[in-house]
Amino acid sequence: MSEVRDVIVVGSGPAGWTAAIYTARAGLEPLVIAGALEAGGALMNTTEVENFPGWPDGILGPDLMEKLQSQAEKFGAKAVFTDATALDLTGSVKRVTTDDGVFEARTVILALGSAYRKLNVPGEEEFSGKGVSYCATCDGFFFRNQEIAVVGGGDSAATEALFLSRFGSTVHLIHRRDQLRASKVLADRIAADPKIKVHWNSKVIELKGSEALETAVLEDTVTGEKSQLPVAGLFVSIGHLPRSGVVKDQITCDHGGYILTEEPSTRTNLPGIFACGDVVDHTYRQAITAAGSGCKAALDAQNFLEEQRSHE
Repeated sequence: MSEVRDVIVVGSGPAGWTAAIYTARAGLEPLVIAGALEAGGALMNTTEVENFPGWPDGILGPDLMEKLQSQAEKFGAKAVFTDATALDLTGSVKRVTTDDGVFEARTVILALGSAYRKLNVPGEEEFSGKGVSYCATCDGFFFRNQEIAVVGGGDSAATEALFLSRFGSTVHLIHRRDQLRASKVLADRIAADPKIKVHWNSKVIELKGSEALETAVLEDTVTGEKSQLPVAGLFVSIGHLPRSGVVKDQITCDHGGYILTEEPSTRTNLPGIFACGDVVDHTYRQAITAAGSGCKAALDAQNFLEEQRSHE
């Protein structure tokens, strides 16, 4: 058991590291529970980040996260790269249990992020890691000069399709509607890329193969007609699920599992507990909005501590 800290930040995406930067600069010496395998959040699986202010030529997602971490540590934040397995947030002293021990703090900032949403079709689990992937930057090079599919129609799916066109002989973008939800600039790039073929009004209903993925079975969402698409790799990019499971028995969440806060603040239903980033935001879900909410959570935590000390 360590000493009782002022702040523990659970999560190490843009929201978590920004919260750490602000609380560290305030002299609160935050501890960041950064996670084990998924430290750094979703941007660790992103190639070029072109829309984060201050990087006119773009920056790789992992590089951006490294810089945020370095900035937080420069001001005195400490990080442990382990997962939070249980949290007790109800008392005046909060307890965060990890694989490396139990840590205590007067405030906790929840920057838990989100997880990949799955297709939940036959064959998906069977071929996960054997053709089915949720990370183009991790696995794209395995499918050089092969047929690749991407499922989704938003910015993430479009970005992954464009990235994978560097490797695949053809990239099949499978979207259940008749137009992309992606931003116009990405949709225009998709339309202009000769290696990308869009399958409109289509959804994946089954994945087949022997030892590895060989075929995606598609169904036309309008006619119901089924077809088989031979692919060696299929990348699922259909959104995310908030990682609120570890706190949902204590923290109020909406029907989708996103943590509810007392807007415009980041306060949750429990005193001293603040939430930010993708575990809260199901509307914008951008790196810059996550970072902004991390700033808000840090300031809210700082104000909470100052108020508590004024009554001591």
